[in-house]
Amino acid sequence: MKRLRLLLWIVVVALVGVAASPSPVSAKGKSSSKALVTKGQNLFDEQRYEESIQTLSAALLHPDATKAARQTTYKLLAFNYIVLGKNDEADGAVRGLLALDESYSLPDTESPRFREFFSSVRDKWVADGKPGLKGVDPSLLKKVKIVHAPPAQVDKGAGISLTGTIEDPEVIIDKVRLYYRTGTTGRFKSTRVSYAVRRFSVDIPGRAVKPPIIEYYLEASDENGLPVALKGDSETPLRIAVAQKASVLKSPWLWVPVGVAVVAAIVIPVAIVLNQDAPDSAVTINVFE
Repeated sequence: MKRLRLLLWIVVVALVGVAASPSPVSAKGKSSSKALVTKGQNLFDEQRYEESIQTLSAALLHPDATKAARQTTYKLLAFNYIVLGKNDEADGAVRGLLALDESYSLPDTESPRFREFFSSVRDKWVADGKPGLKGVDPSLLKKVKIVHAPPAQVDKGAGISLTGTIEDPEVIIDKVRLYYRTGTTGRFKSTRVSYAVRRFSVDIPGRAVKPPIIEYYLEASDENGLPVALKGDSETPLRIAVAQKASVLKSPWLWVPVGVAVVAAIVIPVAIVLNQDAPDSAVTINVFE
């Protein structure tokens, strides 16, 4: 009987290990702001402008971002926006840079196109009385928070409805966007989020929902088009497990096939050992889901 108790205890410990093991939808480790800025620069150099903007948005709001890192981030954001013809966003990025350092100017080695744009924005900024960009103040950014909990698991091909709220006491948010992709590689697609009275809702189309994973993040921006809050980001997105078939249990923490496999792998040897030690004994182990 002592041996029986010991072996049954092994079964229990194994099952607890299955339940407590890391979820397959856990996010990737966070990158530093310096690493994000470097990646954003490389993506810009490779003419992958949209991806560069996504990465730099994460760098701008990263908790360890220094003043120098934010200056570089605003500069690169402006470059990307200028190339894409998004002049309002580029204007906002340059003003954000000037609000951090009003003496900043591009070196002569930069493209004349960029230098002319920066100079034009500076003139307007000075004429406006050198205002600070409302969304730049870190104390304001800390007050803005996207409140949202992703679903644990969805079925293949099923559209995903995402909802949540945004804490915005200073009312600096102008719009919200969703970025999503199938799997863990490739470009994020973006779509506008319905946002009113500090509540938002948006759907990920079923055609994008494929096993094993779908990744996404939410970005709130101010009237200048610059990010002021993120839920997830391009480097550490939110992740949802996608089941190949309709699931019985919605939580990915307790998958029945895994639990049954562990039990079978342990219970069968238990029965063999017990039969060897006591061939005339019958032992029954009931496993309940």
